[in-house]
Amino acid sequence: MRKWIPLAAICLGAFMLLVDVSIVNVALPKMSTDLHSSFTSLQWVVDIYALVLAALLMALGSLGDRLGHRRLYLGGLVVFAAASLTCALAPDAATLIASRAAQGVGGAAMMTSTTALLNGAYQGRDRGTAFGVWGAVNGAAAAVGPVLGGLLTDQFGWRSIFMVNVPVAVLALAMTLGYLKGGAGAARGRLDLLGAVSFTAFAGALTYGLIESGDKGWGSAMVLGPIAVGVLALLVFVLAELRAGRSGQPLLDLGLLRNRTFLGLTLAGLLLTAAAFAQLTYTSLWLQQVLDLSPLDAGLAVCPLALAAFVVALVSGKVMHRFAPQLPIGVGLLLIGGGTLLLGLVSAGSGWAALLPGLLVTGVGVGMSTPLLMSTALAAVPRERAGMASGAINTARQLGYALGIALLGTIFQNRVREFTGHAVGRPDLHAAFAAGLDRVFLIAGCTGLVAGVLVLALVRRTPPPAWAAAPAQAAPTDAVAAARS
Repeated sequence: MRKWIPLAAICLGAFMLLVDVSIVNVALPKMSTDLHSSFTSLQWVVDIYALVLAALLMALGSLGDRLGHRRLYLGGLVVFAAASLTCALAPDAATLIASRAAQGVGGAAMMTSTTALLNGAYQGRDRGTAFGVWGAVNGAAAAVGPVLGGLLTDQFGWRSIFMVNVPVAVLALAMTLGYLKGGAGAARGRLDLLGAVSFTAFAGALTYGLIESGDKGWGSAMVLGPIAVGVLALLVFVLAELRAGRSGQPLLDLGLLRNRTFLGLTLAGLLLTAAAFAQLTYTSLWLQQVLDLSPLDAGLAVCPLALAAFVVALVSGKVMHRFAPQLPIGVGLLLIGGGTLLLGLVSAGSGWAALLPGLLVTGVGVGMSTPLLMSTALAAVPRERAGMASGAINTARQLGYALGIALLGTIFQNRVREFTGHAVGRPDLHAAFAAGLDRVFLIAGCTGLVAGVLVLALVRRTPPPAWAAAPAQAAPTDAVAAARS
């Protein structure tokens, strides 16, 4: 049994960092009341974590190649535990948001190290078993997050959802130090610092501008300024990668994007999380603030999506290899789009059950589209670029979630403001929320449909090679969890 302790150490960290993507959603109303925070602050509490994950995954992956992934994983655990403690003790929204950003730094360091650590710790059949268990744990994190968040918030208050991370991180740290081997990084050469900084600036500035547009309006300097900075930073990133590519040390080889299959799958990862999961933040607010559900009941109300995705991913992994990969991925994305549009059945008089058909269809789509997403992307690129390709896909998924929350929040706010402005007499809270959600579900659903069409048009049949088999086993549930709900 001792040989599986390294797997347990890695899975504890992975479970913890992925649960924290979704565990916060059901606690938002309690946080808002306790900290007297605004709607924009609520967006940042959820979004900053995913945003930092997205912004730092590629950079920290490159750093781990140089320092050693065990060192990076240990550092990530320490940062994540300390940040979780400051989240739990936060006296105001600003402190909580800053602490969530620090959690994202620790989470990115852990996330980018897990597959490398598993590859180093196990060989042969044990490696396949390890990746399978790791993938199942990731999928469980997606399903458990909202329910665990609701249970802890109901019983012990919202601060407990962060405090519980501390003993888990300490246990993972002790097991890693005692049983997980790792040496110095093998990579040499300079880190692409300009690429890392410019990409982080692009993601942060763009997300900031989108979130602030809900309050300030699209014409505000507080919105246009950050968006302009984001566009400029993206241009700097492209130029930096072109220059670094000539020396063979880029953060992202832009030549990969000339591969239509890889480009289509990167866009699919970006749009999948925005379509399937970003809207759940506002759905959770509706369930608690309008329907008066408890945090636990709200978590249970949305978990059919993750459960359906988990079950379908397990089944589809044995069946979908018979088809060209663009079919299950593309059709799954079309189901995500259709399922999210079905969520638009919610009206002023609806109860939580109105969500069930849309959540189930969306979950089936997620379960169909994600098992082959990563392995097909890896099969489409040269072997020496596999780590870079994996980091790019994971970055796209997290960035899609962060940008989706920001954009859908603006759409929600503007629609509610528009509805209440035209209401005669005192606006009906139920009707205003339903109107806002209807617009959110419409945009998210169309996003899923566009993603499906892009995959069917761009992705070519590329059978997964033998060297991509182990990561592919983890992909079904990892993709479900990484977004996350």
